[in-house]
Amino acid sequence: MAGTRGMIALAALAVLAPVAAAGADEPQPAQEQEQAEPLQVTVVLAHPDDELFMAPALAALARQGARVQIAYATQGDVGPGVSGLAPGKALGEVRLKEAFCAAEALGAASVASLNRGDGTLGVNAHHEGSSARKLLADLGLWLAETDMILTWGPDGGYGHADHRMVSAIVTQIAEARPAAERPKLLYVGIPAGSLPPVQEMADWAVTDPALLTENIAYTPADLEAAKAAAMCHVTQFDEASRKGMMGLFDATMWRGKVHFRPAF
Repeated sequence: MAGTRGMIALAALAVLAPVAAAGADEPQPAQEQEQAEPLQVTVVLAHPDDELFMAPALAALARQGARVQIAYATQGDVGPGVSGLAPGKALGEVRLKEAFCAAEALGAASVASLNRGDGTLGVNAHHEGSSARKLLADLGLWLAETDMILTWGPDGGYGHADHRMVSAIVTQIAEARPAAERPKLLYVGIPAGSLPPVQEMADWAVTDPALLTENIAYTPADLEAAKAAAMCHVTQFDEASRKGMMGLFDATMWRGKVHFRPAF
């Protein structure tokens, strides 16, 4: 969505920060220490606010004990949204703060900003030194250490080049892994026939429901968390849109569960 018109530390390439670390350094009872490691879920997206397209699913996963980490390929510094801010560093910094706010609302464990240049991922992608190649290097080892990856499908939602490139790069990384080591890769999708009846989404891609074989159900509390996350993105949406979009999505394309299809 970004530009709706718009962990392994990644060294100087990333801004990585915990979102909810309260009590993280406190000693844990032996019984808790012996429990299995939580499911590692890595959400790879192009811009801050892209997470809204699957927000209640992320809240549900976090509530169920998964460690959800969100990686943004860019800071969204080109898409001004409704802010009136000029494209550039200041806008990107504000949007990153909005991303932290949304991640906290959803219960995500961490946020990483790879800052690979809003609107540049599809530019000369095959050239040495391109934003796409840098993103491929950023994500390679990291994604090998996760259990599940959630990202855009090949359609990029509404065709945004950054969304499409994130999907392609993540898929390239996953498909190169041996089957026994390959993380589960899911593409988020809109079931055909369920597009919200708003002009802004008339051109969004839809998927044959038969392909959307993976669903993440959410509770009313998860939906409330998603609504809180939407309220964080002040630069991108006016107040009425922020208040209404999650309810609209719930009533049309989600209906209690966010839909995904397996990449493989």
